Amino acid sequence: MSATARLLFTRSIIKPTTSASIRSQLALPNNKFSWARSASHYTASTSKADFDNEFHKDNGFHKQHHQHNKMGKRQFNGKPGKFRKKQKKVVVASEGSPEEVLLHDIHALLETLTVADVVDEGATEAQAEAKPEVEKVEGEEKAEEKTEEAETKQELLAQGTEIEAEVLSLSSTGDGLARQKGSNSNHIYVVPFTVPGDVVKARVYRHVPQDGYSHADFLEVLTPSPLRDDSRIQCKYFAKCSGCQFQMLDYSEQLKHKRSIVVKAYKNFSNLSPELVPEILDTIGSPLQYGYRTKLTPHFDGPPGGNRRGFKKPMEEMPPIGFTPKGLRKVMDIEDCPIATDAVRAGLTAERERMSKEFASYTRGATILLRESTKRVPKPADGSEIAVPDLKPGVLSTPIATPAADGSYTDFKTCITDNNATSTEYIDSFIFQNPAGSFFQNNNSILSPFTDHIRQHILPPSLPEGAKPIKNLIDAYSGSGLFTITQSSLFPGGSIGIDIADKSIDFARRNARLNGLDESQCKFIAADAPKLFESVAQLDADETVVVLDPPRKGCDASFLRQLMQFAPRRVVYVSCNVHTQARDVGVLVRGRVGDTFGEAFVDPTEGEKKMSRYVIESIRGFDFFPQTGHVEGVAILNRVDE
Repeated sequence: MSATARLLFTRSIIKPTTSASIRSQLALPNNKFSWARSASHYTASTSKADFDNEFHKDNGFHKQHHQHNKMGKRQFNGKPGKFRKKQKKVVVASEGSPEEVLLHDIHALLETLTVADVVDEGATEAQAEAKPEVEKVEGEEKAEEKTEEAETKQELLAQGTEIEAEVLSLSSTGDGLARQKGSNSNHIYVVPFTVPGDVVKARVYRHVPQDGYSHADFLEVLTPSPLRDDSRIQCKYFAKCSGCQFQMLDYSEQLKHKRSIVVKAYKNFSNLSPELVPEILDTIGSPLQYGYRTKLTPHFDGPPGGNRRGFKKPMEEMPPIGFTPKGLRKVMDIEDCPIATDAVRAGLTAERERMSKEFASYTRGATILLRESTKRVPKPADGSEIAVPDLKPGVLSTPIATPAADGSYTDFKTCITDNNATSTEYIDSFIFQNPAGSFFQNNNSILSPFTDHIRQHILPPSLPEGAKPIKNLIDAYSGSGLFTITQSSLFPGGSIGIDIADKSIDFARRNARLNGLDESQCKFIAADAPKLFESVAQLDADETVVVLDPPRKGCDASFLRQLMQFAPRRVVYVSCNVHTQARDVGVLVRGRVGDTFGEAFVDPTEGEKKMSRYVIESIRGFDFFPQTGHVEGVAILNRVDE
């Protein structure tokens, strides 16, 4: 096959699936070319009917070419028997797992390498055609065949082998994707704590041969990339602890990479043609790049042999307390964490000191909660000194004082270790209280610009002539009321928070009262997931904005169906997992659930009920966790009126 033909034969994946099923679509170690087709991938110029016709036509072609089973017998082509069940292809919604994200990045890199190989081969062929053809003897032909066969086989290195690896790209998981230096093989090595341009020594420890890559431990830098500056590293555990990946990178480079994560998420997981996805905006950085985490959960293991049923063995020495190293299951002892706030770092020191005295009372492992809590004390009117408040149940003997820039108040911070205690946090002038062990955003420094960005964009910049003004806010997945409360002033009809957790609703109502908001301005409803929008059916969808902030797994099919049937004029989708966000935004743009979640999730009455669809206005990332590979996403969508 000519170089040009091979290049044309190379296809790209257009439908993401789960890690198990994606292997059939990816290039395997000995197969450079693969392709896949998606019945849910529409373009602006292709109707669903036309696409379905072509799709089923191709399916018929493939059926004609797969008439024999593994035993060589012809398949039964008649009607299914009495007890025979027709097998339906199950469509599994993408979960945006790290393994699935990594597979997409590896596949993209392999395609790049393949194209480069094809171009190089094309140049070689052109040079060969320019030379006089020389007849080859039989021995030379056999030697060439053996060489080609050897090149096709990609021998896996023995586990524990140390290699020199050249890092080619950075995956969305934060790991470097590398190729063995000096090797003609396109086998990929996943090496953490590296950046493109690095040449490093790495130790191979696990192979994933069905997907054409291996995992390797980072050992040392042999030749640093121009992007790397190890003087930036502020943690002595970096490159061992799995918490941070990018401390060697300039912060501007981190933000560029995080924008690329969002770009790739919508390319790989939305199932939308490129023209339906606007240009991804620059990622907004965190005001603090270190000292920002208001919560840590270090842990320790139980004594060896003490986890058998009915057998309790006390600890004989203080265990390592900290986090899990990259690629290992044992706990690494961590004395300090520079990305945590001063109060949390002091809390870690205090808890380690306590454990050094009390370890013998533990017979099994545990997780330690370290949550910052704040008490704001206004400056006295008479100008006297601010008294230090009692911040029990905090573990710090002396709270950490942080005066306001204008001197109008001082925030006193402590660290809470009791999951059931109440923590307090401020965002500008807003106050929020939560159970210390519950979820709340862990980077307080970015919450002011983040909520302000939502405030600036939650309403449309303009409305069509004759359209009703937006008066109402629905905050789905409201938790303790972050968006319901901070955005309430913009909605004369009121803001409503909905959540399925009664405890979250109780704290949300408490937070509304703490911020001086009555029920006409801000109220909260506990609702069952299958009937989430029935509780707000009285609202006019034309006058309503819905904010979504689901967990990492994203929205389920039932919620998305309810949302599209309620049909709010505007949707603001906030997510800590931009990959499941891209999947769900694709559903909203297409206006169909079944294409992504499978026929099992299609409502039989879906065709009878009006299902709205949306167009994307903007997508932007926020860096809630500097030095790591995580990025928060905000997508803003408007309803399409047809």
